[in-house]
Amino acid sequence: MASDPPSAPRVAPSSSAAPWFWAAATAVALIVGFIVYAPAADGPLVLDDLYQYFGRPEAGRMGFTSWIASVRPLLNATFWVNYQLSGTNTASYHHMNVLLHVLTSIVVLAVMRLLWRRAGGQGEWAPAVAAAVFLLHPLQVESVAYISSRSESLSVLFAFAALALQLSASEAALSIRRIAAMLVLLGMAVLTKEHTAAMPAVFLLTDYFWRGGWPAVRANWKLHASMAAAGAAGLAFVARTLSLANSAGFGLKDITPAAYLFTQFRMFWRYVRMLVLPVGLNVDPDLPLSRTLADPWALAGLAGIVAVLAAAWMLRKKAPLASFGIVIFILLLAPTSSFIPILDVFAERRVYLPFLGICCLILEAFRRWRIPAAVTAAVLAVFAYGSFQRSAVWASETALWTDSVAGSPAKYRPRFQLAYAHYRAGQCAEASKEFATASKLEPKGAKRDITLYVDWALALDCLGDGAGAVARIREAALVEDSAPVLATEAMLLAKQNQLEPALAALDQAEKRDPSFAMTHVYRGNVYRLQNRPSEAQAEYQRALALDPTNTAAVQALAALRGR
Repeated sequence: MASDPPSAPRVAPSSSAAPWFWAAATAVALIVGFIVYAPAADGPLVLDDLYQYFGRPEAGRMGFTSWIASVRPLLNATFWVNYQLSGTNTASYHHMNVLLHVLTSIVVLAVMRLLWRRAGGQGEWAPAVAAAVFLLHPLQVESVAYISSRSESLSVLFAFAALALQLSASEAALSIRRIAAMLVLLGMAVLTKEHTAAMPAVFLLTDYFWRGGWPAVRANWKLHASMAAAGAAGLAFVARTLSLANSAGFGLKDITPAAYLFTQFRMFWRYVRMLVLPVGLNVDPDLPLSRTLADPWALAGLAGIVAVLAAAWMLRKKAPLASFGIVIFILLLAPTSSFIPILDVFAERRVYLPFLGICCLILEAFRRWRIPAAVTAAVLAVFAYGSFQRSAVWASETALWTDSVAGSPAKYRPRFQLAYAHYRAGQCAEASKEFATASKLEPKGAKRDITLYVDWALALDCLGDGAGAVARIREAALVEDSAPVLATEAMLLAKQNQLEPALAALDQAEKRDPSFAMTHVYRGNVYRLQNRPSEAQAEYQRALALDPTNTAAVQALAALRGR
C-alpha cells in the first residue's frame, strides 16, 4: 500500500558503542580536521565578519548582554568568548570553527550509525565514511574557514543532536523528557540560525521512514504537535529576522520571489554538481537570474527536481536510505533556495544543513554495493586534499578575491573586494588598477557606489597621486556629499596644501553632520599646518568630546603637546 512505511526497524536502534570507539573517532576527526583546515587558521575578517560585533570598533566597550541581545544570541555568545580570548586576532575564531565542525561530524556519525542499523546495515565502515565525507568535502570549506559561517556548524550541531535523540529511542511514542530535550535543542538551533526551523518536517519523515510509518507518526503526536508549534514560532522568528535584513527578504528591489525561485531550480543542480565534482568553487560566483519559467534551464531544473522526488518516492521500499536522503536534502535546502529572495542566489555554505541527505545516499550506496576500501580511501584523500587547498584560498583577502575574480571576471563585487584587499595590504598600485576596473563594472542604472570612489581616492593618495585622489573623492561627493566624504576631501586637499578649500569642505561636512568627530580632527590638522596650535588643540578636544576613543585625535593631541 502507498501508505505503508518504506521500511520497518529491523534491529535495535541503539547507537551505543564502546567508549573507545567514540574517543578514537573524535581524536581522529580532530587531528584530520585541524590538519585539513589549517591553512585558513590565520585568515582575516572578510565579508560579514567586518559587521559582526567582534569586527566593530566598539566591541571592547560592549558587555556580554549587548552581544547576545540579537536575533542569534547563542552564535554571538561564542563570538564573545573568542573576543575575550583574542580580541580581533582571528586564530581563536578559526580554531573554534574547526572544533565545532568536528563535533558536528561526530554527531553526524551518531545519526548515520542509527540509520544504518535501522536499515539493517552491519559494521561501522559505512557510517564512518559518510561522516568523513561530511567532515572533509571541499564544499564544506566556506562553512569552516569563513568565521561568520559558524552559524552553520553550531546550528546544525544542535539540530542533528535532536535528530539523534529521536532515532536512538526504542519506544514507539517518545517520552515527554525526550521530546522536551529535542525541543530545547531545536530552539538552540533556531536561535543560532533560522534555517533549522525546517527540522520539524525531518522529524516527521524520520518517524515515517524509520520508526514504523504512519502509526509511529500518530503515536508521536505529542512530538509532532510540539514541533509544529515550535516550527510556527520559528517561522515567525524567521519572518521578523527577514523584515530587519537588507540582504534577504521580500524587500529586495532587484530580485522578485518568482525570479529567485526560478533561479533556484538551476542552482539546485549546481549544488548537486559541486557535491559530485567539487571544482570551480567561488565565494562570489557570477550567476544570472532566471526571470521567468520560460528560461529553458530553469524549466529543465524544475523538471529534474520533480523527477528526482518521484523516483525517491517510488524507491522508498527498495532504497529507503536513498529515498529519505533525497527528500531531506531538498527539504533542508528549501529555506535558502525557494521563493524567499536572498541577495546571493548561490552560496556553498548553504549545503551544510542539507548535507545530511548526501550522507544518507552514501549509506545506501554501501548497503547496495560492495565498494572497495581502496576506492573509498582514495575519494576521502582527494576530498581532504581539495579542502586543504581550498582552505589556503581563505588564508588571505587577496588570495580569496583573486580566486573569485578569476571565476567571476565581469562581476563588480569581487573586483571591488580585490581592490580593497590590495589597499589594506598596502599594495596601492594594484589597488588603484583594480578600483579602475571595478568602476567600469558597476551595475548599470544603480546608484553609484561612493565607497568605491572614496577607497579609490585613498589608494591614489597612497600612490602619491594627489590630483587623482581629489578627482575621485569629488566623484563620490557628486553622489553623496555626506560628512565622511567631505571630510575626506578636505584631508586630501590639505595634503595638496590647498588649505582654504580644505577648511571650506570641513565647514560643509560639519553642517551635514555636527557629530562626525573626524571633521574636527582634520580641521585641527589644517590649523597645525597654518601654525595655529591653540585652535588645533581645541579641535582635537572637540573630536574627543564627540568620540572619546578616537585614536587619531588622541595621537594628534599628544603630538601637538610634545612638539
